[in-house]
Amino acid sequence: MPELRQKLLVLYSHTPDLNSHITAWALYDGTGKEHHTTGDCDTPPYKSVLDAMKQGWRVIQFPQLIPAYPGLELSTSYLRFEYILEQLEEI
Repeated sequence: MPELRQKLLVLYSHTPDLNSHITAWALYDGTGKEHHTTGDCDTPPYKSVLDAMKQGWRVIQFPQLIPAYPGLELSTSYLRFEYILEQLEEI
């Protein structure tokens, strides 16, 4: 049986729609084959969460959709639409 390691991809989309464009991302490679750091690329690895799914990434966490408090609808804060995806890769 092959030995598998997990890769994690964190995608922040513009809206909660799976086809919405990606605004920020992070990739963590548990296989040790690739080494990424913050800001090491100007373009996202995928155009949307749906595009990542089409390439074999599995969604393991959806964002919680929490309405803004009254009066704070236009305030900026953390990135709200965070999706966590995984891929198992043989080492």
